[in-house]
Amino acid sequence: MKKYILVLVLLQFSMRIWAGTVTVASIEALQNAIDRAAPGDVIILKNGVYKTTGDIRVAQQGTAQHPITIRAESTGGAEIGGSGGVSIVSPAAYIIIAGFKFTHTASKARSGAGTRFCRWTHNIFETPGKGEYLTIAGNDHEIDYNTFQNKTEMGRILAIRGEGKQIAERLHIHHNYFYNFPDQGGANGAETFQFGLSGFSLSTSNSIVEYNLFEKCHGENELISVKASGVTLRYNTIRDCPAQFTLRHGNKCEVYGNYFFNTPGIRIFGDDHSIFSNYFENCAQAITVGNGGGEVADGAALTEHDRPDRVLIAFNTMVNNKKNIEQPGRKNGLGATAIAIVNNIIQGGDVAASIAGPYTSPQWKGNIIFKTKGAGDMPATGYRELDPMLVKSADGIWHLEKNSPAIGAGESSYPVVQVDMDGQARSGKWDTGADQYSTAKATAHALKADEVGALAK
Repeated sequence: MKKYILVLVLLQFSMRIWAGTVTVASIEALQNAIDRAAPGDVIILKNGVYKTTGDIRVAQQGTAQHPITIRAESTGGAEIGGSGGVSIVSPAAYIIIAGFKFTHTASKARSGAGTRFCRWTHNIFETPGKGEYLTIAGNDHEIDYNTFQNKTEMGRILAIRGEGKQIAERLHIHHNYFYNFPDQGGANGAETFQFGLSGFSLSTSNSIVEYNLFEKCHGENELISVKASGVTLRYNTIRDCPAQFTLRHGNKCEVYGNYFFNTPGIRIFGDDHSIFSNYFENCAQAITVGNGGGEVADGAALTEHDRPDRVLIAFNTMVNNKKNIEQPGRKNGLGATAIAIVNNIIQGGDVAASIAGPYTSPQWKGNIIFKTKGAGDMPATGYRELDPMLVKSADGIWHLEKNSPAIGAGESSYPVVQVDMDGQARSGKWDTGADQYSTAKATAHALKADEVGALAK
């Protein structure tokens, strides 16, 4: 009897291994395989073009060691179109969606609330119609090496949501390529990347957005719109995008090591953010300190442009921007309070700073300006006017020359500023500007298209 049971167990185990990978060639067969999937299974959709009439629904649960993988036979080789999409729903966990080309109706790809530890990787999104390309509402998801391209109608490309008043938590969004989102006529609701909504803005995400490339994306006036707290956005590259990176609502975000080329730069609302070690070149404006329309801490609606308070703007490099640091006017604006603008390099362009609103208790210190149209509203105690001796490196980025007076001139009393724009540690005496002169290996740089997205090398 014991031998019989052992043989039966071994037979079931061997069948389970044999059934771990299944290849299908229709949407119906794909859904059937998903419905039967167990931890460790790999489901492969053969290359071809498939049409859906309803969502492909994923509710299974893998494990950390044995996720359930649903993938195309080759990257971009299996195209899913039609009126449905892929919907990962609660209680799904540890699901990997990989290698597909999605051309189905917009707003039909999502990880819903209650999902956990799912991953969208190496997919191509080009879904027609109004709505979002991909929506994430669950926690602990990874969105990496996807190409989001050629959006021509209203809606967001990537939208982060949550549940109740809590934004999605512990997301890792990296090495994605956002390309070609033409202007949608100035209407609101066409951000390339929207992280949260007003109602989520006071909840903390503890998410990381890094090493993503945005090129030729306009949509509306906001390119990236962060409406959440506790988000880190680092080492992203924004190039030729006529829309602004905006901290729209929320507090305590970190924005560092990002590269901005020919864009309207970054605009800041909310409290206790740290903006450091960023590089701005040929931008319409580099850094815009918002002029508050309300003070959320005093009871203003979450939809207001929350007055910026206690924001650190430090160790950034700005080269040949039309405008450098500015705060625009606003009728009955509340301005900003306790903004620290310290140890930045500003070379070329208009005046170093232009402030058109209330600006209470600012700190200006240790900045270097050169070949601007003057200091503008930056006080004389806040800067030195001298040549920082920037030199273009082989990749076309302005770095410090070895004899630069910026070397060792920065103050190391800002513990959040641990790295420079190249990902190199700030050690010893800190250098003014985004670049720390160092022989250590660089771990970040201005990204190019072949380094990100579904077909990255």
